[in-house]
Amino acid sequence: MSAYAAAHANPHGAGDARPTASQIIHDQALKNQLRGKVIVITGATSGIGLETARALSSTGATLILTARNMEKGKRALGHILEQDRIMLVQMDLASLQSVRVGADTILSISKSQVNILINNAGVMGLKDLQLTEDGYELLRGALMASTTLTFHSRVVTVASSAHRSTTLNESDNYNFQKGVYSHEIAYANSNLAKVYLANEIDRRYSLNGIHATSVHPGAINTDISRNLDRELLKHIMRNDYVLKILKSPEQGAATTVLAAVGKEWENKGGRYLEDCEESKRGEDDNQSFGVGYVRQTYDPILENRLWKDSLKMLGLDE
Repeated sequence: MSAYAAAHANPHGAGDARPTASQIIHDQALKNQLRGKVIVITGATSGIGLETARALSSTGATLILTARNMEKGKRALGHILEQDRIMLVQMDLASLQSVRVGADTILSISKSQVNILINNAGVMGLKDLQLTEDGYELLRGALMASTTLTFHSRVVTVASSAHRSTTLNESDNYNFQKGVYSHEIAYANSNLAKVYLANEIDRRYSLNGIHATSVHPGAINTDISRNLDRELLKHIMRNDYVLKILKSPEQGAATTVLAAVGKEWENKGGRYLEDCEESKRGEDDNQSFGVGYVRQTYDPILENRLWKDSLKMLGLDE
């Protein structure tokens, strides 16, 4: 059992002995070792995204961090922003137009170099169905051009164990066209889609030097829960099991950072990680807070279908 696995074997709640993102950087001896590399992080203004950015800033890499609200971003990240090395770019992920403009800005700043892309932004608990402004991969070329024999490009997608509770069996119901909207199912579906995205990216582009992983950061009480019913949140936070496995934001960012820069994930991907290691086979129990991957975590047929459906929705060619 690895030291990280041992630390996770007997959790005692947020702030216990489980590793933090900064500890990953220390253990990997990466302080100031990634100068000249470019890391892009979405949703870096709060929670585990903020802690991911804080830890990776110590590597010396150039960080390009996206924020929907620039003023909020500057307030949250002011302590690490650094001219020409750690920069903030406006990007509203609810608008494909904003994503395209933001991606163009990133490519301009980085001179078309992106070594690591961390898809961290997320939302949950929206009571009503909300679509993007446009009804819905812009850095692939930079990731492919930036890969080298000694440092392959990486894509890390922050997902959730909530993906264990759902399936994506209907290609014509991604946006609840055929049924009543449920924010619980929507959250689970979106996280299974994130896992599938990472799996498919690795399958399609690993031979081109791009590797992708998905990670479950753990149970963390951050701003992502702001839309949940207050009484429901109180009920969850009184659950002894949840309190035991709860992580601090610094601990929640650890698996993301390991997937992004850990030496054990150089030149490989296509796997789902949790608790700072590759997830082991769990029980098919449909439990959102369950441990381990389940039968639907890996499904090449559905992953390929979701990829092609996504291209159609975005109006992109294969």
